[in-house]
Amino acid sequence: MEDTPTAIAAATRELLEHLMTENALSAHEIVSATFTVTPDLRAAFPARAARDLGWREVPLLCATEIGVPGALPRCIRVLLHVEPGIPRTGIRHVYLRDARTLRPELGYS
Repeated sequence: MEDTPTAIAAATRELLEHLMTENALSAHEIVSATFTVTPDLRAAFPARAARDLGWREVPLLCATEIGVPGALPRCIRVLLHVEPGIPRTGIRHVYLRDARTLRPELGYS
């Protein structure tokens, strides 16, 4: 992924849409969201893409990950706080693209 507003928005939308679909979530079930990006992504806030998806009443926060040598580059993460209509054991965690290597036992494949 390039460090451009367009690429960051597209990757964020892709991640959020997969999370919403895989967990059958709607925007009103999202309590809040915290986005992190690796230090090499600075062109845009991922939260902007969430707003563009209609998350207007959801508190959103963006932060930068710790710059650990050898860590996966150009990575966007999101921690959603939700009130799902399913048990916690039914929640599907989503890891896309190269991020699948981070937690293969939890990820969407």
